[in-house]
Amino acid sequence: MMVLLLEKAPTSLRGEITRWMLQVKTGVYVGRVSAQVRDLLWEKVCAGRKSGGAMLIYQTNSEQGFAIRVNGTTSRTLVDFDGLTLLRTVDTPAKSRLAEKD
Repeated sequence: MMVLLLEKAPTSLRGEITRWMLQVKTGVYVGRVSAQVRDLLWEKVCAGRKSGGAMLIYQTNSEQGFAIRVNGTTSRTLVDFDGLTLLRTVDTPAKSRLAEKD
């Protein structure tokens, strides 16, 4: 099983991904493909994403049971915490200013 998240991706790339995976929400794709197809899709996403970002989450033999790949600028960053991969929301300048006012 794998999940692919696209942010600010071209329509042509999103349409091409739907040939292989089910789009459950705009920019969110779910599917079960072989490791080779997964890697080829990831290469296609990295080459065609333009200014957007992409995140791939897939099942693997690890402590957490999954691995995450990120390419481009996304709204989340990966953080390694004692061998576990966690996600951190990127703090935008507008959010920072609102937090300072409180």
